[in-house]
Amino acid sequence: MSSPQPLRGVVPPVCTPLDPAGEVDTASLTRHVEHLLGGGVHGLFALGSSSEVAFLTDRQRAVALETVVDAVAGRVPVLAGVIDMTTPRVLVHADNARKAGADALVATAPFYARTHPREITRHFRILRERAELPLYAYDLPVSVHSKLSTGLVRELAEDGTLAGLKDSSGDEGSLRRLLLELGGRDGRADGPAPAFSVLTGSELTVDAALLAGADGVVPGLGNVDPGGYVRLYDAVRAGDLDAAVAEQARLTELFGMVDAGPEGEMGRNSSAMGAFKHALRLLGIFAHGTTAAPQIQLDGAAIALVERRLRAAGLLPAG
Repeated sequence: MSSPQPLRGVVPPVCTPLDPAGEVDTASLTRHVEHLLGGGVHGLFALGSSSEVAFLTDRQRAVALETVVDAVAGRVPVLAGVIDMTTPRVLVHADNARKAGADALVATAPFYARTHPREITRHFRILRERAELPLYAYDLPVSVHSKLSTGLVRELAEDGTLAGLKDSSGDEGSLRRLLLELGGRDGRADGPAPAFSVLTGSELTVDAALLAGADGVVPGLGNVDPGGYVRLYDAVRAGDLDAAVAEQARLTELFGMVDAGPEGEMGRNSSAMGAFKHALRLLGIFAHGTTAAPQIQLDGAAIALVERRLRAAGLLPAG
């Protein structure tokens, strides 16, 4: 990650397998790393939202990150989420991530207390000064309740505070404006350093984001089908837009698994995380589909829906 080249490609946010007692299943996690690398991904994001980072204890975070770093063994960059409410708490996670061997850090704006944009800017600058690793901002207003503005991102890109941005705002118009501000597909002479990367977290519009100038994608669904997102990325880079649109359509149908759990009985996060984990169990990668407490577990009917989606996408033999 010390290279001046920006991070590009498919960087899945690694799901954290848990055993029935809720502890990190390191054997399944090691298999999962091989599954992702076998799909051709260009990096891994450990301890992100799809890793259930907010549900893990500090000890579990350490176990998960160390397992991923050890299994990767330097084959691709490992970005470590250091997500927490305040700057001092994030600095502790950042120090632990550095000691574990992570290549870069990913942090949100502070949350819980209302935070002014000047305080958000100061938060990222303190992290970059003290953490000694490249820093990516994670724009996640649905959880953090604070949207990173285009001006703020550009300022922190230009002064070298940020190496990149993961945009999970779901605001495609805002992402397009940011990409244009940073120079679009070709960059601009007066823009930020060329090492700055913009990665979309909106896995259903990856084709459009890449065409607009995004450098890559951080897809939760990429845990299940990493090869599909790599094919999509390669198709866009090769200019084969028909293939890209077709692959995006297939992945969009597969993504329907996130609604397997009935909305009247469980949260959407519980449904999505359970769907990804049971999909990985059905693929023989995870031993269990357990999600962290207090999330509700998928029932048999929901798991059957996940299985149908896998078969329809060609990831399991037709039944």
